[in-house]
Amino acid sequence: METKITPEEYKAFTAATKEKRIEWFRDARFGLFIHYGLFSSYGMGEWAQVWENIKISDYEKFAADFCPREGCTDEWCRLAKEMGAKYAVLTTRHHEGFSLWDSKVNPFNSVNYGPHRDIVREFTDSCRKYGLKIGLYSSLMDWHHPDGWKCMTDEDARLRFTKYIEDLNTELLSNYGKIDILWYDMPWPRMSSKNWDSVGRNYRLRQLQPDLLINNRSRMAEDFFTPEDALNAEENADWEACMTFNGISWGYIDEEQVKPYSYTANEIVRMLRKCSALGGNLLLNIGPKADGSVPAEAVEPLKKVGKWLALNGEAAYGKKMKVPGWTCGANNVSHCTASADGKTVYVWNYIWPASGTMIYGGYRNAPKKISLLSTGENVAFEKDGHRLILKNLPKTNPDQTIGIPVIKMEFDEPFDYCYGSYYPQVHEGVDKSEGIGNQ
Repeated sequence: METKITPEEYKAFTAATKEKRIEWFRDARFGLFIHYGLFSSYGMGEWAQVWENIKISDYEKFAADFCPREGCTDEWCRLAKEMGAKYAVLTTRHHEGFSLWDSKVNPFNSVNYGPHRDIVREFTDSCRKYGLKIGLYSSLMDWHHPDGWKCMTDEDARLRFTKYIEDLNTELLSNYGKIDILWYDMPWPRMSSKNWDSVGRNYRLRQLQPDLLINNRSRMAEDFFTPEDALNAEENADWEACMTFNGISWGYIDEEQVKPYSYTANEIVRMLRKCSALGGNLLLNIGPKADGSVPAEAVEPLKKVGKWLALNGEAAYGKKMKVPGWTCGANNVSHCTASADGKTVYVWNYIWPASGTMIYGGYRNAPKKISLLSTGENVAFEKDGHRLILKNLPKTNPDQTIGIPVIKMEFDEPFDYCYGSYYPQVHEGVDKSEGIGNQ
């Protein structure tokens, strides 16, 4: 596999089309990650084979219990739709090396073993049925392939293994129609893009799918970064935080025991707020059981998130810009996001004031309108200096789904917010036109 393009040429090649390719991704903000494989049968997490030093011959026996029921991919994608996700990503082959498709390159697959069905085809069909963009996860590490570890020190093994990886992904990007994301993982043991031939491979794969987005885990920046189990924004770059559902495991583990650690709908919405406000996406994971069913502890919270987004999605989806903000009085705490044009502020409110009044400090100009996003009901307000005083609010929290109502503030001009402007306002005899910090 000769690389016919230099890293510099490849960078220019991808940059020329990135804005068009990634536009939907920046609007989507929310996706469903699905970790599924033979590890789902064992039920001790996706890394059990390594952590427990399970021999390949013994691990292959888990295929007998790997029995995804008919329609399980519909269950995943229907849930993704109900939770408000705009795309879904499936582990087509995790580090264990088991391919969930009819692979001619890798005989260790779901057509030759286990269910004797092409799960990737079922998944892509279900995504299209429910209007979801399609992401295919592909591990670069492979514990089952003999060259998966030999490639660290053996050049011939490296060449064989990198060809094997490219051939697998060629199948995925050739046989299932339009694919939106190629989601690489774990570039071990060859820890450089050069040793993986990532430039050449990704260039050739992009010829198969011109609109494809690729993440940064083949040791190149590519289209977006993927911080793992952490809401860490990438400066001046597109990013997506991939999060487990419980902080313990990506693959299935006992749902009753993990329930106390699982996220509530409220926690998920707050994660989504942070991602959206900082210009990133949230890719939230579920680990289905061996039969493909969704663990019970995930279903209700995700459906609640979907109900909340049906009323408040305008605050989460689409391009956003970071907005600092404080709410003073009534022990109220709020956080804000704003639309890209700077004329709308969405306040995600966590503690509702029983007094019926909320005060926001730091706004130099007044909005033309303030309303509850979920209902469109107008909110009375007045401006006093840099303070916006919201009045006659409902006495009880108006969001009955998860307790996070969103207040929408609309401005005629870009809103003028002064970071730290609260400080001089509380002192007499000072210039109150400027605050502390940058405007």
